[in-house]
Amino acid sequence: LIALMLAQRNLALSIDAIDIDNAAIKQAEDNIKHSPFDDRVKSYAISLQQMAEKTDKKYDAIVSNPPYFINSLKSPDVQRSLARHTDSLSVDELIALSSRLLSDKGRVSIIFPYEYADDLMEIAEKNGLYTSRVTTVFSTPTSLPKRILLEFSRENITLVKDVLTIERERHAYTEEFTSLVKAFYLKM
Repeated sequence: LIALMLAQRNLALSIDAIDIDNAAIKQAEDNIKHSPFDDRVKSYAISLQQMAEKTDKKYDAIVSNPPYFINSLKSPDVQRSLARHTDSLSVDELIALSSRLLSDKGRVSIIFPYEYADDLMEIAEKNGLYTSRVTTVFSTPTSLPKRILLEFSRENITLVKDVLTIERERHAYTEEFTSLVKAFYLKM
């Protein structure tokens, strides 16, 4: 889904999408085949670790919604737990391998629970990456921050900080959020 969203946003991109879940890749292949972007998006059933080992290719953009539950209760559904928990891909590995696959001008963008922001920025710095953008995500204007969107770069550029609030109130989306996602959701 993320790969198709990127393709929709930028018609010049050539995209390699990876996932370790074979069922997810099969669904992705079907979605890609039925999209107008099937000539630019390729999907692979491979882990990030295997990808980094097998390729010398450097990427200008790496976008990830990684597994981010650390030491938390797991689902009885093995595939769901694999996709959501860091057992198969630690945060340290995610950042280190992304740094290795990144071109000199490239960017790594990830989403993570808010409480891990400082740890992620520290790990990125240890891997030669600078934090270039931080977006704090709030569910509602009165809620505590829920997620953090982080962008890392090899270049030490001016840090951009902003906030995204998803809903004004339950099921009433903010204009900013609606504008951001309306191209992807029919109900927007």
